[in-house]
Amino acid sequence: MQIPFVNLRRQYEPILADLQNGLVNLIASNRAVGGAEVSSFESRFAKSLGVKYTVSCANGTDALEIVLRAWGIGVGDEVIVPANGWVSVAETVVLLGATPIFVDNHAETYNLDLDLLEEKITPSTKVIIPIHLYGNPVDMKRLMRIAASYREIRVLEDCAQAHGASVGGIKVGSYGQAAIFSFYPTKNLGALGDAGAIVTNDHSLVEHCRAIANYGQFKKYVYPILGRNSRMDTWQAKVLSLKLPYLDAGNLRRKQIANYYNNAWKNLPIQLPKADKNAVWHLFVIQVDNRDQIKEELIKKGIQAEIHYPIPVCRQPLFQKFRHPVGYPNAEQQASRVLSIPIYPELTDDEIEYIVDTVKTVIEGVAITNQPGR
Repeated sequence: MQIPFVNLRRQYEPILADLQNGLVNLIASNRAVGGAEVSSFESRFAKSLGVKYTVSCANGTDALEIVLRAWGIGVGDEVIVPANGWVSVAETVVLLGATPIFVDNHAETYNLDLDLLEEKITPSTKVIIPIHLYGNPVDMKRLMRIAASYREIRVLEDCAQAHGASVGGIKVGSYGQAAIFSFYPTKNLGALGDAGAIVTNDHSLVEHCRAIANYGQFKKYVYPILGRNSRMDTWQAKVLSLKLPYLDAGNLRRKQIANYYNNAWKNLPIQLPKADKNAVWHLFVIQVDNRDQIKEELIKKGIQAEIHYPIPVCRQPLFQKFRHPVGYPNAEQQASRVLSIPIYPELTDDEIEYIVDTVKTVIEGVAITNQPGR
């Protein structure tokens, strides 16, 4: 049995006819960028999150940069980020001339460790960027209380892996002053290419972000600020609008698979993920000794396991000068042990059983092989 890490073909089967019709209509409309499809998706997505506004853009990384630029983040400013996660967050901070301040990841949830947050806040701290890593939401109520106790610190949620997750009945993306989403094809809500979005309740921020994303124009052919070209294609908006109604059901299926994995593997010599009850399980990440060997064995047996992420951001060459001498023990240890097992709604029951049995067999076999004296 061959099980890819993501199965795009199956993902699109329920809407294939609608996609084909949509493409024909798109060509007939003579509009490939922007237009009614983009506006419609923006409105639907904002409504699904319980926020007022969505600003679509080309990808999630652009969304990060556009918000930080709209807030005037630059040289002399500090932005608090997790020690591990996707590189775009810290990279964007550096690109703007600001300083990334790393906070270690939590030992069990993988998210930014809120117990360590306040010791990293200084008078230069302007923004905190929590990443809802692997689809597991950060305790946003606690984080917002911490941020509110300091003057002029904004919170920018990175929801790139957490479409539909919630905290206390409120969707992630609606807690911070702004949030960003990626719609990369592998996400819980993915496009057929790159796409991203900014969400917020701040109308002035919306206007500023739209201008930056459209060459710096508040008014056509008038450029009062430096901008860029970061727009969502009409086709990607159509794809996302068709897929949005399936998001909640897909997340529920992910949760069911995650619960099954957790129960089936609870006695294995591994660390299972500890996630909030409202996690959306973008990834199912275990920690295990002999990780690379186990990954190779799973691939040999047809299961495409992946690593997210093998080198923590805080140890990347680009960020060495920002690294604290004490280091980030949780992030660094996790990076050497994490292994992502396929989890997506389109997995069949037979495939799930094969994954469960194969992971168990491989991990137990590798554990025996690596016992002292063997």
